[in-house]
Amino acid sequence: MRLMVISDYISGMLWLSPVLMLVGLLLSLPLTAWMIAVGRRLNTLDSVGFAGHFKALRGVPNIGGVAIVLAFTLPLAVGLLILSGATPLHLGEVWKGAESFATRLHEGQTFGWTLLCAMLWLLIAGVIDDRRAMGPRMKLLLQVLPAFALAWFADVRPLTLLDHYGSWGVGLSVALGVLWMLTMVNAINFLDNMDGLAGGVSAIAALLFMAAALAAQQWFIAALFALLTGALSGFLVFNFLPSGGARIFMGDGGSQPLGLLLAALAVRCTFTDPHDATYALGTHWYGVLTPIVVLAIPLYDLLATSVVRWRQGRSPMVGDQQHLSHRLVQRGFSKRGAVLVIWALAAVIGIGGVTLGGAAPWQACLVIAQTILALGVLAAAEGLLRR
Repeated sequence: MRLMVISDYISGMLWLSPVLMLVGLLLSLPLTAWMIAVGRRLNTLDSVGFAGHFKALRGVPNIGGVAIVLAFTLPLAVGLLILSGATPLHLGEVWKGAESFATRLHEGQTFGWTLLCAMLWLLIAGVIDDRRAMGPRMKLLLQVLPAFALAWFADVRPLTLLDHYGSWGVGLSVALGVLWMLTMVNAINFLDNMDGLAGGVSAIAALLFMAAALAAQQWFIAALFALLTGALSGFLVFNFLPSGGARIFMGDGGSQPLGLLLAALAVRCTFTDPHDATYALGTHWYGVLTPIVVLAIPLYDLLATSVVRWRQGRSPMVGDQQHLSHRLVQRGFSKRGAVLVIWALAAVIGIGGVTLGGAAPWQACLVIAQTILALGVLAAAEGLLRR
């Protein structure tokens, strides 16, 4: 009887992710449409960046990030408020194992509220930056604060095994967490340079991470990835699908919270468990590389674009039209074609990354080799190797 209850419980949790994906979509669609109207009424259109930033301006509202963030944070806030009224005892009456599960949910509330506040912080900072461009140092400072809060107060830290070595181990783990989140914040910010690019690549990554979290029965993380996928899908209806070009951009107010969210959720998802031989995502140590592989495309663009600017004697943090997508267009791709190629590569590389922790060593080597070769072919196709 108890096994039947557990089975029904798991089946119910599996349905939660598609439902939340739909919730995110249904919230994002009207919110994005509203932001288009608000943006045109308030003239919050695409604007010049920091001194030295070259970009082709278009008369398109750039406050789409408000819609994405609200479509994610509003259901998250409701869910956290509901969880705050539940107790492990209530769930423990259903089946014995639910008590520990409910306890984990309550422990995760600190993470949830900190994540919500961190996203709103970067949303506000990003919207201000879109109106009156900040310098790279100020932007970095504003990014460090929410990243540190998540790493320190919400335990968003990779390699927590370093805790075994005492305070310095914890400090190193916190530093790695902050560095990872800052890297992804700027990687997605860099990638947001063509219609549908950042939103599409992020949606693909979120969908892959959601599948991994579902397989490992990490319901809370899977639910958040599902919500994010839906929110991004609604935004892409207005950002990528219109044949005449995007009707709205996400702006820094969208790209920065999005990068932080992907980075934080990826750290909170357990991609390998050496102590559980039956763990769905595998037991091998190299499973910890899964987020890097799944997010290889934005990381590649961040690194390659920075190298190009550095070779030209320019600051890597001052924007231009030399990103991966722009380089593909220079090689003959249409803008939409370049975006679709990058989407496809993000999916192909990312699928291999999800299987990493459960792969035998030789199979893992193939996945890593596939990732390196795919990025190498991309570098050759876009002419990076000739620069």
